[in-house]
Amino acid sequence: MTAPIRKRSRHVALFLAGAAVMTLAACEEEKTDAAAFPDLESCIAEAKNGSLFFTEQDCQTQFAQAQQEYLETAPRYESRELCEQEHGAGNCGGDPTAQNQPGMGSVFMPLFMGYMLGSMLGGGRGVFSQPMVRTAQGGFSTPAGNQSFASNRGTGKVATSTFTKAPATIGKAPMTAAQVSQRGGFGASATARSTGGTRSTGGMRSVGG
Repeated sequence: MTAPIRKRSRHVALFLAGAAVMTLAACEEEKTDAAAFPDLESCIAEAKNGSLFFTEQDCQTQFAQAQQEYLETAPRYESRELCEQEHGAGNCGGDPTAQNQPGMGSVFMPLFMGYMLGSMLGGGRGVFSQPMVRTAQGGFSTPAGNQSFASNRGTGKVATSTFTKAPATIGKAPMTAAQVSQRGGFGASATARSTGGTRSTGGMRSVGG
């Protein structure tokens, strides 16, 4: 039994808690297997090894799902400067859906930076996904912003809430500087609701590292 355990341990590399002080509820939250990738190709390459919970088809299906969810839920800002303040220089672009929304003006979003897959808990088999974007601190996050990661490539266990879909932002007015300040920055409001005010941070090694 020791050999399979050693083999699987190569993939357990994602640590959400890091040095942050977590609330009791957050510590006890159910977790699920997860794997993050910067692009579709790297996911497919790992799926071919057959040692994780997803297939090549899962990579393709969930990549498309993550891109769609990104367009629906990624934070939107009234200026590139404001977006880069929250997500880092060079990490923002125009909203590709804004041209279909008359009267919206200029809208900017953090760029799509990969996606995270999660396995279904309990009976049956299934795979979830979440898009990933950059944070101002140089890490990565899902659109909700309540958990951050040092890398967008790696595997391990994450809280099941990681795969809760963020509120839709598509078609809504982009955030102003005043609104961002009131929220306390990207992810601050979601963090306060989900972890009692403590933001989860962590890092991950490359898959198979």
